[in-house]
Amino acid sequence: MKIIVSGGGTGGHIYPALSFINYLKTVEPDVSVLYIGTQKGLESKIVPENGIDFQTIDIQGFKRSLSPENFKTVYKFLKSVSDAKKIIKAFQPDIVIGTGGYVAGPVIYAAAKLKIPTIVHEQNSIPGVTNKFLSRYATRVALAFQEAGSFFPSKKTVFTGNPRAQEVADLTDTRHVLSQYGLKTDKKTIVIFGGSRGALKINTAVVEALPELSKKDYQILYASGEIYYNDPEFSEIFATYNQKENIKIVPYINNMVEVLNDANLILSRAGATSLAEITALGLPSILVPRPYVTADHQTKNAEALENAGAAIMIKNAELTGISIVGAIDSLLLDDVTYRKMAENALCEGVPDASDRLYQVLKDVLNGR
Repeated sequence: MKIIVSGGGTGGHIYPALSFINYLKTVEPDVSVLYIGTQKGLESKIVPENGIDFQTIDIQGFKRSLSPENFKTVYKFLKSVSDAKKIIKAFQPDIVIGTGGYVAGPVIYAAAKLKIPTIVHEQNSIPGVTNKFLSRYATRVALAFQEAGSFFPSKKTVFTGNPRAQEVADLTDTRHVLSQYGLKTDKKTIVIFGGSRGALKINTAVVEALPELSKKDYQILYASGEIYYNDPEFSEIFATYNQKENIKIVPYINNMVEVLNDANLILSRAGATSLAEITALGLPSILVPRPYVTADHQTKNAEALENAGAAIMIKNAELTGISIVGAIDSLLLDDVTYRKMAENALCEGVPDASDRLYQVLKDVLNGR
């Protein structure tokens, strides 16, 4: 089997693709995979590091306002479709899968025009512009959130979940990973992070909360982001509270999946990949949606879990030290509420997401 995968720009489009590729290699040992991305995107670093063949095309997104740059974007799109067709013809894939981001646009479009079966995977509850456009041409649209179905042709959609969820669910025992951070392995633990770069609002609120958190019987692992960890405004405070027995502040957590598997609660943004991971683990969460993202999709993602009783949502503007401590206490100090939310989170998870997407792939290849 020969497959082309395309998706990029952010980790939310790349990591689900990598998870599915890793899964495919276990069920189709002879599979040949080519990943198409951009040179400027995060995928240009991550994909080759994972030993996957990688080629690039040149593409950029449209400006949301009238701009001369949009004429350049149209030109680049047309050229990138032509470039994608050349790559596709040379590789001769059986199927092409797009996981979102601008780069997937010309690749899926080119494959469809060449009569090659295509699947678009949408990770968010509110689809991006690229996937909405591609749904007209794709053979099938796979959804990570049921709520996204209303944006696509109903005959083409199928709910699969996010492949990242199955990779997390299949983890082997990770007990004692917290000891790597100087924390106890037998204490309730909350992990707090604001994304790979951190988030100023979360940092400010955590600093406000630290005096109270340091008195708690539970423990805190906080990833501040490299920029804030070394910022004089925060670094001295972080250094002081890092001396506390129940608090560990680090710039970044590079084994996040293993850490989450050993944690009791998480406070984070509401990116689709993070939510796939935490629901697969049945992990209760406190979600602070990132503002000013496309179509406010993180709020919609968080609301989907909150409405299912699987999370507490705090709006970015309402995040304070007091609201952080209150939300954590309401879960870690109330076993009944905590257990119910954990059950609800697990119900929202899709631990067989890659199995489901693989079945869609086989159905498409078999003309079903």
